[in-house]
Amino acid sequence: MRKFLGITIGLVVLAAVCYFSFMYFASYSDGDRTGQLVKFSHKGMVLKTWEGEINQGISGGQVFAFSVLDSDEKVISDLKDLEGQYVKVSYVERYKTFPWWGDTKYFVTAVKKESSPFNIK
Repeated sequence: MRKFLGITIGLVVLAAVCYFSFMYFASYSDGDRTGQLVKFSHKGMVLKTWEGEINQGISGGQVFAFSVLDSDEKVISDLKDLEGQYVKVSYVERYKTFPWWGDTKYFVTAVKKESSPFNIK
């Protein structure tokens, strides 16, 4: 009976380690999005996460919501400085997220200022 219990607990622990490792390291897709950075905030009651939104359309109907990991300090400071401006963000889409990472499955890894196509003279 002890051997069976030990094997069962070992398999459950191994399955949990495999699941969380996959969620941590695997990404579903990556890419770039461009638009006006309309919101960037540090929110949450217990677990504070960095969340933002980029407006990709004229009417505001196309909004790209994203999260930023706390360890990406350069990205956080760049997004704070570029709020309200036209930006290009590089992101990684995860299969799932953890509550302490953020609200979305999209995690911004880099940001740079772009010129807006609406200001063509």
